[in-house]
Amino acid sequence: MLAKIRSATVVGIEASPIEVEVDIGPGLPGINIVGLPDVGVKEGRIRIRAALEQCGFKVPQRRIVVNLAPADLKKDGAAFDLPIALGILQAAEELPKHALDQSVVLGELALDGSLRPVRGVLPVTAWAREHHLRRIFVPSANAGEAAVAAGESRVISVRTLADVIEALRRDSDAGWSKLAPESTTPAHNTGPNAVADLSDIRGQAEARRALEIAAAGGHNILFVGPPGSGKTMLARRLPGILPPLDFEEALQTTMVHSVAGLLGTQGLLQTRPFRAPHHTVSVAGLVGGGPMVRPGEVSLAHNGVLFLDELLEFSRVSLEGLRQPLEDRFITLVRARRAVRFPSNFMLVAALNPCPCGHLGSTLRTCTCSLAAIANYRAKLSGPLLDRIDMHVQVPAVPYRDVARGAPGEPSASVGARVLLARQQQKRRSAVTNAQLSSRDLAQCAALDDTSHRLLEKAVARFGLSARAVEKIRRVGRTIADLAGSESVRSVHVAEALAYRAFDRDIVSN
Repeated sequence: MLAKIRSATVVGIEASPIEVEVDIGPGLPGINIVGLPDVGVKEGRIRIRAALEQCGFKVPQRRIVVNLAPADLKKDGAAFDLPIALGILQAAEELPKHALDQSVVLGELALDGSLRPVRGVLPVTAWAREHHLRRIFVPSANAGEAAVAAGESRVISVRTLADVIEALRRDSDAGWSKLAPESTTPAHNTGPNAVADLSDIRGQAEARRALEIAAAGGHNILFVGPPGSGKTMLARRLPGILPPLDFEEALQTTMVHSVAGLLGTQGLLQTRPFRAPHHTVSVAGLVGGGPMVRPGEVSLAHNGVLFLDELLEFSRVSLEGLRQPLEDRFITLVRARRAVRFPSNFMLVAALNPCPCGHLGSTLRTCTCSLAAIANYRAKLSGPLLDRIDMHVQVPAVPYRDVARGAPGEPSASVGARVLLARQQQKRRSAVTNAQLSSRDLAQCAALDDTSHRLLEKAVARFGLSARAVEKIRRVGRTIADLAGSESVRSVHVAEALAYRAFDRDIVSN
């Protein structure tokens, strides 16, 4: 008998349907899996046999062929264990013929027949809802994320293979009630980043102001200063002043984390992600890729913050890999058989020392670096990448008096309220933040007067700013005007935006 079970895999963050065909016929006993399965899928036959025997079912001593269609799409992971096991039972006439019609099945089997969580349940559930499938069988640990996008489809929470076999045989309300998903809390806390407050920072008025502007307009920002000046503290407090995720943003972000297998038992993400990879991260770890094409840090930071501490310690190849996602807000990874696209709309926050020893320009310690050492150190940061960073801010060392006796800074709640008002003003003009305005929209939303044009002309002549850098300055000026409640961008706003190009000025002066 031939059995067909509907399942799915994930390409990028989109679900791709897979039909699991199982045929039991005469021939040498064994389970043969075809259809471009990877090693993890092939090893599933061992798990499946053990799990079925634990449920009291003896695998037929006949030839069992499992085909994963379409055959030209590579399948990876262990999510096909459960559909293959149910397909074997159905082909052996141990389950009703139409028991799994209008259903999609996912799950990894343990040797004792219990179900382990799998990646990519959320995009598969969204696909099942769009195609009006009645039931979605998922491991109980994935029930929370499946419930986020299930809609009218019924989420069947599976703990063991024996439970689902019993429910399919009974196919009644009493049978399915045992497999109802547990209640889940969609929100979750991201740990220390959720409670870090700007009031912890003493001094650094200019850097705090720059952080507020960056949050209000979604601008990329680079902090330059000596060790211990507070660059990392500032960066880690950025999520606390960003507006909360709306439902569409939360759904997209959760899908990326689901595909990466980072959700665990959590449901819909409610806080913006904050990713801070170590400088030894590989190119694939940063931008995505690898043998199975997984999302990298730039995608895991989608709709959130990517923080690169000690920016110039990252490899040059890794840093150059940021150029496309910073410009296009997505990353396309091309492999021999396919091209995979991941979203990567993030705010880049980077921090670096002004020189190898970190004390160039410090009033507290003397820099010991030669001019050649400083030039070689800064050469790791290319001009094209620097152009894609909207704001460069000096973060000097804080005097002891300010650290010991200074009053606490303004709390994140107050700053966040101003940021939210500025974002709402931008939303009335455009569907995107100021940092993402196109050149045409920028000309309409941030028209400059003659004084501002002359100011920019002088800056271009003195600092050698590129056309992209000029647009970045105009976008930052638009955000400063929004925070000030001004409908037009004035020269004072452009002047402040120019002040946040410290790295350009420093290069010229050196």
